[in-house]
Amino acid sequence: MPRYKLTVEYDGTPFSGWQKQPGMNTPQAVLEAACSSFVATPTEVFCAGRTDAGVHARGQVVHVDFPEARDPYIIVRGLNTLMRPQPVVVLKAEHVADDFNARTSAAMRHYEYRIINREPRLALDEWRAWYVRKHLDVAAMQEGANRLLGAHDFTTFRDSDCQAKHANRTLSVFTVRRDGENVIINVSGKSFLHHMVRNMVGTLGLVGHGKWNADDVTKALLAKDRRAGGPTAPAHALYFMQVDY
Repeated sequence: MPRYKLTVEYDGTPFSGWQKQPGMNTPQAVLEAACSSFVATPTEVFCAGRTDAGVHARGQVVHVDFPEARDPYIIVRGLNTLMRPQPVVVLKAEHVADDFNARTSAAMRHYEYRIINREPRLALDEWRAWYVRKHLDVAAMQEGANRLLGAHDFTTFRDSDCQAKHANRTLSVFTVRRDGENVIINVSGKSFLHHMVRNMVGTLGLVGHGKWNADDVTKALLAKDRRAGGPTAPAHALYFMQVDY
């Protein structure tokens, strides 16, 4: 059975997280239903990284096996037609080797977190960014982020329900920059723990408001205790951007 790699974009607002669940609307359920209809047989899709309820994706990657070869252009057109009006879109389809696995073959995952830092409340971006009214010190946030770069035990920043066997992870990129009223946080690593990015961003929010400094971030990291970390930042401002293979 030929295997295909699909690059997928979705708006997480109406969904209960990526993973299919009984009675819940999810991107996986939408995509599997479309694939099953497209090839007229029950079909499963497997993703590079599950996202929480409300989290968006610009470059989620899945693999899927079809009973016979299909033209990638026809796959994209067909699946996108079948998924209307759900906010899930296949951007690209590629034929890949049989041993390609969207999850285990991934070398790097990239996330972006978007904050809008201004006085007026949000109208257009209410479910696309974290609204923070009080001014954020981006330079201080970057100092805090620097303390989390590299290989660490990230127990402090994992959700209590995280099912990973251990909390050792490596962050290759953790940047915080301001573009006008937008504060953009980019995080890259081979793999992440449940709620890890959102918990780190919530902690950096404390630093940006002057309640914590970079040393406090280090203390929280070394504590290896979720209670030592900052709050969990909202899901709707997080974007799964890209996967490298």
